[in-house]
Amino acid sequence: MSDQNLTALTGDYTIDPAHTTIGFVARHAMVTNVKGKFLDFTGTLHLDGGDPAKSTASIDVQMASIDTGNADRDGHLKSADFFKIDEFPTMTFRSTSAESLGGDDYRVTGDLSLLGVTRPITVDLEFNGAAKDPFGNERVGFEGKATILRSEWGLTWNAALETGGFLVSDKIKLNFDVSAIRNA
Repeated sequence: MSDQNLTALTGDYTIDPAHTTIGFVARHAMVTNVKGKFLDFTGTLHLDGGDPAKSTASIDVQMASIDTGNADRDGHLKSADFFKIDEFPTMTFRSTSAESLGGDDYRVTGDLSLLGVTRPITVDLEFNGAAKDPFGNERVGFEGKATILRSEWGLTWNAALETGGFLVSDKIKLNFDVSAIRNA
């Protein structure tokens, strides 16, 4: 995409939760992946097409909205063993820096706050494009991924397996498919 087209995208955007996925993948019992997502979140972006380093992102996720497709597992994840949603109902991300990696690739670094612990994470993003939707909204789209160690945020519950290893991996893959609408 040309610099002039990117400059035209400069502005403030609101993440569209109906067309955005904030998801994760965890290894379970060392043999399979469990996928999940959060259904209730809000977020904003400020894009600076002329100077991507001035771009920012802010996301607030309601932890009670976790959905792995299994009500019992979701209940366990909401409990004191994992997310302690009564004490820590929200997970937040606040960007601290952004950079262009060339082409449609970007890297955003920021602070992820979960369970009262704030630590930096880096998210690699691919710009998927911009378009005007049938309702006249100007949209931008990004896909992103990051990998974290859940233990760094105090998520340490686990169960040993008879065959060795643990029930839930420490490494968690985060994935994002974001659609945002330019503010009027």
